Amino acid sequence: MQAGVIAVQGDVAEHAAAVEHAAAAHGEPAEVVEVREAGIVPDCDVLLMPGGESTTISRLIGREGIDQEIREHVANGKPVLATCAGLIVCSQDAKDDRVDALGLVDASVDRNAFGRQKDSFEAKVPVNGLDDPFHAVFIRAPLIDEIGESVETLATVDGRPVAVRDGPVVATAFHPELTDDPRIHDLAFFPGREVIA
Repeated sequence: MQAGVIAVQGDVAEHAAAVEHAAAAHGEPAEVVEVREAGIVPDCDVLLMPGGESTTISRLIGREGIDQEIREHVANGKPVLATCAGLIVCSQDAKDDRVDALGLVDASVDRNAFGRQKDSFEAKVPVNGLDDPFHAVFIRAPLIDEIGESVETLATVDGRPVAVRDGPVVATAFHPELTDDPRIHDLAFFPGREVIA
């Protein structure tokens, strides 16, 4: 499996380690490639859109022509995991003219809605598809404030969605790569598959 990490900004190494761990649990080797220019995404089986600064990520993937390749990846039914700023970029409406949202998740998002850096927090969050709660790390987290009918809510905090699935895209307001628990990556890329390792 070739896993592409959109590497214009954000937690590249952490996502690489998490997807390698998740793939290994299914006896499947993963080759992780960093995506900083066009031409790499079409060869990827799965994509990761890390956190970072959504305006910067949006600008750089647009400038490099990566944005349309990501749209085509999803149109072909290939999985994407988008976290924090990645969720904002993949949304239908980022509520910010500086973000050219990709429209991959039928949701509107408020940037930094959970607060600034000092308001970051961690919580044990029940997630649909996982047996035990996930230790979620929220850093300047966005809020998913409205979702379309096709969107499945996977997790909530205080009644607000913090993880959703729209077709092949799983998007979270938190940073699953900042834990040593690969289950969110597993949920995104190997849904319904038994762990064999």
